[in-house]
Amino acid sequence: MPELPEVETTVRGLAPVLEGQRIEHVLLNRADLRRPFPVDLGQRLTGAAVTGLSRRAKYGLIDTDRGDTLIFHLGMSGRWRIDPAELGKHDHVVIETARHRLALNDPRRFGSIDLVPTAELGSWPAFKALGPEPLSEDFTAAHLVDAFRDRIAPVKALLLDQRVVAGLGNIYVCEALFLSGIAPTKPAGSIARAKLEKLVASVREVLEAAIRAGGSTLRDYARPDGELGYFAKEWRVYGREGAPCSCGRPVQRRVDSGRSTFYCGKCQR
Repeated sequence: MPELPEVETTVRGLAPVLEGQRIEHVLLNRADLRRPFPVDLGQRLTGAAVTGLSRRAKYGLIDTDRGDTLIFHLGMSGRWRIDPAELGKHDHVVIETARHRLALNDPRRFGSIDLVPTAELGSWPAFKALGPEPLSEDFTAAHLVDAFRDRIAPVKALLLDQRVVAGLGNIYVCEALFLSGIAPTKPAGSIARAKLEKLVASVREVLEAAIRAGGSTLRDYARPDGELGYFAKEWRVYGREGAPCSCGRPVQRRVDSGRSTFYCGKCQR
């Protein structure tokens, strides 16, 4: 599933071709993805100018001059295609400007499209309970001290809780915990503040490196320009069960709540 770096990469790829452009036509090739499209989606977008693009957690945001924001989620296999030579059967949403055609391609249809008044984004159900963005100034060791206080749940589980921090997914949590030397099963409330400082820095380092690399290529994910992200080449533990860690000990794997957790039993305590 595309995670924060993949969505950030997508938003950055769309911005040069969409920002400042007026939407001339919207084509919906089906009535829904994971859930139905807004019934007036085409009417509200046609003729609107795109004023900005951004990201919240794992959602992409496209603001318009009509006071609406298009919110997209890429689901398991979604990606935007810029100026495809031909439209395919999985190009379910097509947006056309005077210069470009953008197609949301989603073979498994686990993605979503919503249109929300920009002024109401903070109270939109998927956003109102979200924690701070991990690349923002609000994501600090002090925040984690408060969020983890008296918690016996494993630190990995809490980092994946979107109410604690927004947008972190399995790959990047595994990598950040390894980089900070924290065992994924360690009770969150028992982690010293100095370690949490390291964890915050590690989360940022991993995410920024992944964004520079264009994300990780998992299944059908690709950037809007069609290029594949190559951060997978930089994984230290994720997906490397049995391979040697930098310390020489084999990387281990366990399954927690249906998710694979990769870690080094020597380096992470």
